[in-house]
Amino acid sequence: MAVLSAGILLYRLTDAAEPEVWIAHMGGPFWARKDAASWSIPKGEYPLGADPFDAARREFEEEIGVPAPEADYVLLGEFRQPSGKVVTVFAAEVDLVVHQVVSNTFELEWPKGSGRFREFPEVDDARWVGLAEARAKLVRGQVPVLEALAELLRAEGRLAR
Repeated sequence: MAVLSAGILLYRLTDAAEPEVWIAHMGGPFWARKDAASWSIPKGEYPLGADPFDAARREFEEEIGVPAPEADYVLLGEFRQPSGKVVTVFAAEVDLVVHQVVSNTFELEWPKGSGRFREFPEVDDARWVGLAEARAKLVRGQVPVLEALAELLRAEGRLAR
């Protein structure tokens, strides 16, 4: 059985009608000082039978520190990750302003083998970026989420082919 995860991809259109997406840099020592392929949409796991949209909203608030904005969300799709995890993604157009990201934390032995456990934020940064930049920043398995968003915007006539 695949691990289930759900997330929210917020987007906005610039004055030049270029899409920007809200993505988050993963926290902890493994991702420190990495930029390429080290960002994610705010997301998290949920058990079979639970509502993925409820999970996506919960995870957004846990990782960003503010509730997911009230908006008209659409199901963007389900995306299988290289790990086998299936991520259900909901998208909404909003112009979110977050002054400070305050993420939940996780505990990890660091340095490994030291016997010392430290807490790290799940997310240490989040921001708006254009689609080209997001393609470089997102972990490889989430890049198809951007393609699905672009296709949705093309179908709505809001993005040039």
